[in-house]
Amino acid sequence: MYQRKRIVVALGGNALGNTLPEQMIAVKSTSRTLCDLIEDGHQVVVVHGNGPQVGMINNAMAALSREDEHQPNTPLSVCVAMSQAYIGYDLQNALREELRIRGFMRTPVVTVVTQVRVDPEDPAFADPSKPIGHFLTKEEADFQARTYGHIMKEDAGRGYRRVVASPKPVEIVELDAIHSLVDANKIVICCGGGGIPVTLNGHHLKGASAVIDKDFASSLLARQLDADMLIILTAVDKVAIHFGTSQEEWLSDLSVSKARKYIQDGEFAAGSMLPKIEAAVEFAASSAGRTALITHLLKARDALEGKTGTLIHL
Repeated sequence: MYQRKRIVVALGGNALGNTLPEQMIAVKSTSRTLCDLIEDGHQVVVVHGNGPQVGMINNAMAALSREDEHQPNTPLSVCVAMSQAYIGYDLQNALREELRIRGFMRTPVVTVVTQVRVDPEDPAFADPSKPIGHFLTKEEADFQARTYGHIMKEDAGRGYRRVVASPKPVEIVELDAIHSLVDANKIVICCGGGGIPVTLNGHHLKGASAVIDKDFASSLLARQLDADMLIILTAVDKVAIHFGTSQEEWLSDLSVSKARKYIQDGEFAAGSMLPKIEAAVEFAASSAGRTALITHLLKARDALEGKTGTLIHL
């Protein structure tokens, strides 16, 4: 028997492209994927990454401050807020258009500028690991490190990227508003880029120099919205162990206990699949009946029907 699900969908970097023109094209196919789920009757909440976008904004604002001595440096938290707004703008308009093409004329889509509280004592602040910005060659990375003081790391064999602190999300500040919108059957885009990182000082929320991993923010959001499923959309159909070797094995079904064993064995790359697996496990382990699904951006409907993807469950 068909059952409508409340689904939090976490969009990976391939959902948005690397530049503004690429993004305007990418959100169209991304919206078709999301609207497949909406058309099938599911309640969809959208979270997106912002790695290339926040890096681009940060570099642009840094260049402005070097050109104009009266222009102060723009905090990374503000750059995250900027990325939420301009990604949300493109994504909500693409969703609105695709919904109307399919006959959903009165389905509102809204972007919530979302703050996510982090712990100022989180050890991540002492060990930056979250990649942002474009992939660079070794020479380009060395230049950026020398010129701007950025910390650069090689990212899963794909090139070098700047890394910043990536603390774990503790609280979604605008959760009540998001919950009200979702309960009212609005399509909500929120926690963009993992949320604007803030720390709490009395009643004051202060921006933190960090970028929160969108997969962990999605997992927290899904738990707090009492979602049935967390879907993490990425660039591969399924999760693999022994990836890139002659023993490579693609997984369709993965229990929480088995996933934890693979994590312990170092099967997943820290800059790519590891946070997705950890976030999926966190959600699937949080309550009986909750499942997580990791699959390709364009195959969400097929994965939900059991035709592809990796299903993570208790």
